[in-house]
Amino acid sequence: MSIALKPSEIVARLNEHVVGQDTAKKTLAVAIYGHFRRMASRAADSVELTKSNILLIGPTGTGKTLLCETLARILELPFVTADATSLAQTQFVGDEIEAILHRLLDRAGGDIGKAQRGIVFIDEVDKLKAPDGQSRATSGESVQHALLKIMEGAPVKLKDGRHIDTTHILFICGGAFVGLDHILTQTHTFGFIATQSNDDQKILERLNARIKPTDLLEFGLIPEFAGRLPIVTRLHELTQDMLVRILTEPKNAIYRQFQAMLAADGVTLDVAAPVFTQIAELAIEYKAGARSLRGIFEEMMVDVMYAVPDHPAIKRVTINSLFEPPKLSG
Repeated sequence: MSIALKPSEIVARLNEHVVGQDTAKKTLAVAIYGHFRRMASRAADSVELTKSNILLIGPTGTGKTLLCETLARILELPFVTADATSLAQTQFVGDEIEAILHRLLDRAGGDIGKAQRGIVFIDEVDKLKAPDGQSRATSGESVQHALLKIMEGAPVKLKDGRHIDTTHILFICGGAFVGLDHILTQTHTFGFIATQSNDDQKILERLNARIKPTDLLEFGLIPEFAGRLPIVTRLHELTQDMLVRILTEPKNAIYRQFQAMLAADGVTLDVAAPVFTQIAELAIEYKAGARSLRGIFEEMMVDVMYAVPDHPAIKRVTINSLFEPPKLSG
């Protein structure tokens, strides 16, 4: 099996739907390209290349799930999400993991071959560590061990008797990893390597800032689990400008969605630029990243969406401020 899209083309497609996070996009694009190359290499019976699963580190609302969902949609691969916290709260981790794979199979329309090339995103893996000052949580550690086998690649028997091989399923893990920066500060204060005047300082700085497996161990992941996530990239806090762009630029931006809904009723929606800034400021205050944007926008539109169906004479809706009533005109 091979992939038709080059890394640069994958990034270009991601840019249509996801604002910012350029480094993470590039890392994901290269990783997925390499993943398909590995499958093609195995199929051609040449040098066998091992799978490289991915770890996305970033605060809530920075786009980890959106990136993975969009990537799977671009590549037309089945995709499911799981929550590591939920896995840690159950006594039957094996059953829950099997349920994840069953959902992946459902997303593939029952096609096992397609499911075995899918993507599984496991969020909040940072919650599998113990609280500070305590030994590693038994439940968290057991979940890490349980995930190891399927992340590495193994046949899993489902309850209906079918088997699904996870060897070529790409696992992407995510988490906020609060406190990791403090660990990085401690582990990187001694410098990286001796430098010469002709060395590229940007490359050296990037290598020095790289999150190492030992940093993840210090954080609380077990060595085997950290070792199954060789590709690590970071997503950064969204700025006000990025939040404004998220509201307006992507193909499926919330503003475009409401414009399309109202256009179906022959109504033009015009939201002034300052309104998007006000929404972004409020979202930053809520400290939930892009997750807050839809809720704030939806709330702003409630009176409009309530009034338009009852008043066919309305042809234009103008919103000049988040804190003023919308103007409805014919």
